[in-house]
Amino acid sequence: MKLKKAFIPHETGDGSLLIPAGGAGFSGLVKGNKTLGAILELLKEETTEDAVISAMKNRFDAPADVIERDVKKALAELRKIGALDE
Repeated sequence: MKLKKAFIPHETGDGSLLIPAGGAGFSGLVKGNKTLGAILELLKEETTEDAVISAMKNRFDAPADVIERDVKKALAELRKIGALDE
């Protein structure tokens, strides 16, 4: 899976944004924290859900089940708005 080119991730001072461009099929703005920003960064390249979870476990000091749940939730939301190529 990979983030579609029609969605542009942007880091802010304290979080992240996902901005749809023309042809995205979604009108709105996705605002998230730095965790979402890290996930979006990983999705710039072709990856898998398991690889994203593993990378997040290496990056953040949190219980593994919490990281897995949060990544799955974020990916589900990105799928819902059509932001992922799978």
